[in-house]
Amino acid sequence: MSAPLPMSAPAFTWGILGAGGIAHKLAEAVNQYTQSEVVAVAAASGLDRAQAFADEMDVPKAYGSYEELVADDAIDIVYVATTHNNHHNPALLAIEAGKNVMVEKAFTQNEMQARQVVDAARAKGVFVMEAMWARHLPHMYAVRELIERGEIGQIVSVQADHGQPIAHIERMRNPALAGGALLDLGVYPIAFAHDILGVPDSITSVGRLTDTGVDGQVSMVFDYASLGAQASLTTTMEGRTPCMALIGGTEGFIQIDRTFYNPTSFTVTRYDGTSTFFDGDVPNGFQYEAAEVARCVDLGLTESPIHTLDESLEIMRIMDEVRNQIGLIYPGEHGGPGER
Repeated sequence: MSAPLPMSAPAFTWGILGAGGIAHKLAEAVNQYTQSEVVAVAAASGLDRAQAFADEMDVPKAYGSYEELVADDAIDIVYVATTHNNHHNPALLAIEAGKNVMVEKAFTQNEMQARQVVDAARAKGVFVMEAMWARHLPHMYAVRELIERGEIGQIVSVQADHGQPIAHIERMRNPALAGGALLDLGVYPIAFAHDILGVPDSITSVGRLTDTGVDGQVSMVFDYASLGAQASLTTTMEGRTPCMALIGGTEGFIQIDRTFYNPTSFTVTRYDGTSTFFDGDVPNGFQYEAAEVARCVDLGLTESPIHTLDESLEIMRIMDEVRNQIGLIYPGEHGGPGER
């Protein structure tokens, strides 16, 4: 199955909590590449920042608090675009107001917070989805279809890396903002391995913490003994890496080009000597996840079959285990990621 065209999704109104770079990208995607519209933005730092965002992105309304935005009856869907440490409370605020919600990845800071968001959404009966945009991109639809058809046989190996030289950015160094490589960058290779292989049977991780107490880089091996497969994943915020992914099978392999979690291309190489190239390049890319939310809300669904809430919980549980193994604890987590 090919990725559904974003313009084919029904129109809804969006409000954005947060006015940073990723909020800009979502606003552009919704307004330019879907039938929906971003009609409001709120910034916790105050009305001035929200208004500057609204002026720049041609958004009709700006609010100086999240509470004001979620109370707006004209908004159908709320996008939580705050820092990792603060996904949980704004998501709960929007859910309590009866809004459908898309929460930027990583879904929350830890599994405990994720469970609270999921439980609240299910109790309220509203739609919630993690904004793991890579799952909805054309090349990932094509990759999954090829695997399901058995084009490369049984999967035995997954490799993925994500490294960006962003350790100098204040939020990345700040433990109070849940900074570090894992939640910001490492979530992509972890979610990719999960998309292909599911939940590992065992996890082995090594990492190095910075002088501020966040993780500078992490290497992980996931073992899927029941599937006969392993995943080798790395992330760093201290240097640029290829940001490519490889899926190896008994009959061939799929090599996803840089950057594997962005709209991109891939090559399928089979051991019979044949190969296939897929070009999945599209502008922006956030429109595919936004369109998935619109389709699901229109159908009355409370979660996406492409990326379920249980899958988001599983990914958070995996990251909690990685953090436990490398000794990464954020402020307020007295006994580790699962305890607050």
